[in-house]
Amino acid sequence: MAVLHLTTETFEKEVLQYQGKVLVDFFATWCGPCKMVAPIMEEVAEEAKDVKVCKVDVDDCGEIAEKYNVMSIPTLAVFENGEVKEISVGFKPKAAILEMLK
Repeated sequence: MAVLHLTTETFEKEVLQYQGKVLVDFFATWCGPCKMVAPIMEEVAEEAKDVKVCKVDVDDCGEIAEKYNVMSIPTLAVFENGEVKEISVGFKPKAAILEMLK
């Protein structure tokens, strides 16, 4: 499954109303560590068949980032059935991201 790029309009439907796990990458286009995480997120989206993988640009969706207290990027958040289960700040290698999804 491809990584979904979310907007303020699509976040609720794709994350909060989704029944299952969603990995959300809060990022910005100018962020170096975010660029390092991007290809890993693509790999995770292909490998983790039971997880929806999404990206939220904090510059375009500041109110969502604010709601989840995203102060540094990249921030990865795991949602399950619409609720935050885990949040991780900063670059993470693929193995650590996959571990978050267990």
